[in-house]
Amino acid sequence: MGYNEFLNGTDFNVYEYLGAHVTENGVRFCTYAPNAAKVSIEGSFNDWKPYQMSCNNGFWEIEIKGAKAGDMYKYIILTRMGEKVRHCDPYGFGMELRPQWASIVRDLNEYKFSDEKWLSERDKNYNKPLNIYEMHLGSWKQNENDENGWYTYNELADILIPYLKEHGFTHVEFMPLSEHPADCSWGYQNTGFFSPTSRYGTAAQLMELIDKLHANDIGAILDFVLVHFALDGYSLRKYDGMELYEYPDSDVSISEWGTCNFLFNKASSAVFMQSCANYWLEKFHFDGLRMDAISRAIYWQGEPERGVNPNSVDFFKKMNQGLQLRHPDCMLIAEDSTAFPKITAPVEYGGLGFDYKWDLGWMNDMLDYFRTPPIERRYHHHKLTFSMQYFYNELYLLEMSHDENVHGKATIIQKMWGDYEEKFPQARAMYTYMFTHPGKKLNFMGSENAQFREWDETREQDFDLLTYPLHESFNRYFKKLCELYRTLPALYENEYSSSSFRWLMADNDLQNVYVYLRSSQGQNVVCAFNFSGAKQTVEVKLPQKWTLTPLLSSDEQTYGGDTPSEKLVTIEPTACEEDFSVKLSLNKFSAAVYLAEEKEASKKK
Repeated sequence: MGYNEFLNGTDFNVYEYLGAHVTENGVRFCTYAPNAAKVSIEGSFNDWKPYQMSCNNGFWEIEIKGAKAGDMYKYIILTRMGEKVRHCDPYGFGMELRPQWASIVRDLNEYKFSDEKWLSERDKNYNKPLNIYEMHLGSWKQNENDENGWYTYNELADILIPYLKEHGFTHVEFMPLSEHPADCSWGYQNTGFFSPTSRYGTAAQLMELIDKLHANDIGAILDFVLVHFALDGYSLRKYDGMELYEYPDSDVSISEWGTCNFLFNKASSAVFMQSCANYWLEKFHFDGLRMDAISRAIYWQGEPERGVNPNSVDFFKKMNQGLQLRHPDCMLIAEDSTAFPKITAPVEYGGLGFDYKWDLGWMNDMLDYFRTPPIERRYHHHKLTFSMQYFYNELYLLEMSHDENVHGKATIIQKMWGDYEEKFPQARAMYTYMFTHPGKKLNFMGSENAQFREWDETREQDFDLLTYPLHESFNRYFKKLCELYRTLPALYENEYSSSSFRWLMADNDLQNVYVYLRSSQGQNVVCAFNFSGAKQTVEVKLPQKWTLTPLLSSDEQTYGGDTPSEKLVTIEPTACEEDFSVKLSLNKFSAAVYLAEEKEASKKK
């Protein structure tokens, strides 16, 4: 570690020096506590008897012979006010299971990856399908042989990977895996930022899970919490007796979640978080980081009317630029609900340097529309066309995350207007709209089975729903949509260029019908939607004399609809002066996807 780089806030690898590192003779411990009067260490290696550490420019160090991986330890910090406080290691690579909180020595070189091929071919997926399955690791499926119901990281691999492949997901996004004291925080209130939560095992077991995902051509994304940290006194808060990581002013130091806000113009905070981001990408081979609550840092307390926080904006630029340099093939994804400009523009062009931004506006408009009774949807028609007016401002990712499935909001299927049976055709049509709309995709676990029960971190997903016909057929439709998305280049290639999308019918509010064209490298796909409660027939003008071959209909009987598959017919164009058009008949609450081609016979004429 370079001392100047640390003080300047430019170090991205400080975890290589700070923390607990296994040596030939034992373990070397180091912590940064510049305001402490004295720092000692105690642990299972010395019967919890304090050993005093030596200080050099605020860095307290000791090498303990005979200490080893698996040993537990705590730092004892004597503040300048004479208070003695025990802390876990801010850079510790492992921690005890809650409610205990001692740090645990982990050897990060214990596991040997075998994913060289995956890493050599990895990129940011701009011109590839990116279909993300967001999941909470402890409540996806539960282990009846564990008292808490948890699988270990590596045990989960054997049941998760076949499931992801069967459903056609390209990536899995894990909700935060850094150590946290309360299960109900879902990992968003961290105490051990460098410690994979011990709920599911060790650092080596997490590495094994990611290695196995890569061996099966599935990417891994980590939900990364970098804006705030838990208040627990044994963690980062007033670590050395002073506010080493957080704001000193109580007016802005506590977030809306009752956590401490990081002060990013402090070198200790900046180096801590950018090194942490680099750590998960470098040591665990994650393929991307979804960064939580970015808007809460861009603006003071997350409120645009309070103004931009220049400290945080400057930090994001420097961190993302450094991560892009070190991991040019990894994805940096921002959760941001504001209109702050250039979130996904490179730093050298005045942007924040993220690769993708969640399109929370699209999600809110779309769900509001489908809550609306069909008879009133004509008055909200342009909620579904508005997204394309701003789509090219950023590199958007369409998401329906855990936040849309909890806290009394109802799950996605439950949000659909109408009674139980009416919700299914609307959900099938809505997901077709999502998977054919430009932008990468993310869905939360349970959505693929049309789960009605809101997510509860203490309960397994309702997989028994698949014994019910409407849920089973919905699940098959979801799989088919994922397959269509992965196999049609027109749905994912070049999608951030305006040449890939064209409205064919955008203003038919009376019939609640939408039709658009997706194109890439000679492939053309027409997507048609009837979101009204009655069958609609429309005439749609085409840019060329195309024949439309049906690829998928959400109204097919095999998926719970009314139309027999054999009734899906090829639609021939008709000519009217210089224009070509097709007549489309769409049952209520339905979507249809067609391959548009000029037939050879027509070409010869």
